[in-house]
Amino acid sequence: MFKHCAIAAVALCLTGAAAHAVNPSVTVTMHKTSDQGVGDIIGTVVFQDTTQGLKITPNLKGLSEGQHGFHVHEHPSCDHQMKDGKHVPGLAAGGHYDPQKTGKHAGPDGDGHLGDLPVLYVAPDGTATRESVARRLKISDLAGRSVMIHAGGDNYSDTPAPLGGGGGRVACGVVVY
Repeated sequence: MFKHCAIAAVALCLTGAAAHAVNPSVTVTMHKTSDQGVGDIIGTVVFQDTTQGLKITPNLKGLSEGQHGFHVHEHPSCDHQMKDGKHVPGLAAGGHYDPQKTGKHAGPDGDGHLGDLPVLYVAPDGTATRESVARRLKISDLAGRSVMIHAGGDNYSDTPAPLGGGGGRVACGVVVY
């Protein structure tokens, strides 16, 4: 009757949970950030392991139109911190996730740090719903991290501005699972 289920996985197969175990996902709640700290919820981003890489499905609102830098950051915090005497939004998230210590920004398909996600596209009405895939990442890379949206676009390079030139941190979510 359950020939497609492995003996050890029959219980999962019977409950329908096997599909979830094959393609796990995590939903990250995103918040506005400011020099006052973590603000209102602007939506969610679902990350799901696939055979092509980490599928990214945003469902966001309240952002400025255009392209935005989108990254995995090293720490699980969206809090502001002081730098040079000023409160900096989302600074507690640290830098871009770079487990191999490459020290360079080369885009989601390049040979730089792993924190580079495909650019986030925001429609004229302030919503972001376009799916993308980060081929070099999987859900396990997100554990103990945060996800950041920057004010401007991302050229996937360290020139002419470092880290893609995305600018300030406008929204953030802590990965919890």
